[in-house]
Amino acid sequence: MKLISWNVNGLRACREKGFLDFFREADADIFCLQETKLQEGQIELDLPGYFQYWNYAEKKGYSGTALFTRRKPLEVSCGIGVEEHDHEGRVITAAFPEYYVVTVYTPNAQRELTRLDYRMRWEDAFLAYLKKLEETKPVIFCGDLNVAHREIDLKNPRSNRGNAGFTDQERACFTRLLENGFVDTYRYFYPDREGAYSWWSYMGQARAKNIGWRIDYFVVSGALKERLLGADIHSQVQGSDHCPVELVLKE
Repeated sequence: MKLISWNVNGLRACREKGFLDFFREADADIFCLQETKLQEGQIELDLPGYFQYWNYAEKKGYSGTALFTRRKPLEVSCGIGVEEHDHEGRVITAAFPEYYVVTVYTPNAQRELTRLDYRMRWEDAFLAYLKKLEETKPVIFCGDLNVAHREIDLKNPRSNRGNAGFTDQERACFTRLLENGFVDTYRYFYPDREGAYSWWSYMGQARAKNIGWRIDYFVVSGALKERLLGADIHSQVQGSDHCPVELVLKE
């Protein structure tokens, strides 16, 4: 089974830059999006063979997630059930017989870390949500987690230390995920691979120079470790400042 996750940074714009070409080429069983920047009715996608699920932010042109799946889920929910965190369209959860699939767009701490305190409250609430799901069955979650976990996960760790996405607090929250039994699937297969990034600034030809960050992930419950077959980062795919990431699991 193949899963793809992609922060499209505006789906309408990405569609004009080849989104559907990659969607068809990827031929994924489940395809997750973040930062769709849509309201209901602002786009129609013809995706034969896929069920479509959307979560829109209340603020127009902001955030938003989507999940497309060939197999109809048992049920689908939006948000994490916490009032403070459920206005920005950041989470969709699809329940399947063997596991949950969650697409998530983690809040950015913002310049000068103006939203770091909120981000920390989100991290606590989201981990609690994941652990609650795990009481029923394993979890696969994916998306733009807005953190580079280790120094190997970004090109310039020294100059970015303390910046949004590479604060000690955010990195510690990702470590806590792993300590709670979750697996960073890309590092499971490639623990020491350098230069593997999923986001590049639009400034200074960063993508051409591969001056990037790995902030897009597939993370799974430890119980699924034996089913992991492969992970990939599609850094050649254009259309957004992020590129798609992939996970392949045994059926």
